[in-house]
Amino acid sequence: MTIRTILVDDEKLAIQGLQLRLEPFEDVEVIDTCSNGREAIRKIKTEKPDLVFLDIQMPGFDGFSVVKGVMEIEPPLFVFVTAFEEHAIRAFEANAVNYLMKPVDEDKLADTIERVRQRLAEKKSAEDAEQLLDVLAEVAPDRVADFGGDASESADRFEKLINVKDRGQIFRVEVDSIEHIEAAGDYMCIYTGDNSLILRETMKDLERRLDPRKFQRVHRSTIVNLDQVRQVKPHTNGECFLVLDSGAEVKVSRSYRDVVARFVH
Repeated sequence: MTIRTILVDDEKLAIQGLQLRLEPFEDVEVIDTCSNGREAIRKIKTEKPDLVFLDIQMPGFDGFSVVKGVMEIEPPLFVFVTAFEEHAIRAFEANAVNYLMKPVDEDKLADTIERVRQRLAEKKSAEDAEQLLDVLAEVAPDRVADFGGDASESADRFEKLINVKDRGQIFRVEVDSIEHIEAAGDYMCIYTGDNSLILRETMKDLERRLDPRKFQRVHRSTIVNLDQVRQVKPHTNGECFLVLDSGAEVKVSRSYRDVVARFVH
């Protein structure tokens, strides 16, 4: 597997040095470089890399702003590279794969690339399993229920309340009040009718806690509470938007539209 990579740093020499250090890794392909945060956001959205090496302290949009700026898509893996050690805690809170100090140590870089390989392999396995279940749901929807056992017992397995630690506080969120959830790396943005909270958890793990009869993936990075859907609006290229109780609109990608259509009337 080729790891498509973008390098982001406002220092040209830093990018050149990192490119040289990445050359021994045959599965890492540097597809582009960026010198500022705005350019990085644009290229990440258009080129959809697997991995981004991201400087934190840059003029204008810093590294953390770049991460926030790509939250509406399925984000790549991020490795922060910086000369400022005080950013380390925030980097890990942003769920970076790793945090590298300048000048980049070759052993630590090798360890980072191995972490990236593992994360991408886990992600691929999860996507393969989801695609298999989607196909099964299409060709034999009656058989999908067989994997869950008795309906009442299955429902009891899922969360009714989720504890979310956000901004130094712990919020107890009723699952039924959740409208939709958007993924940003290993962080989940949970939206209720009047609030939004950040939960540090992968989408795969969170999906296991939610009743699939109510919560369905409608995009690679979006889960929707189908009980909160009030309208379906057709869009171009076979996509559509779901209008939720709050008035928020969530895009349904083509690969998930047929799955959602079975639940929305």
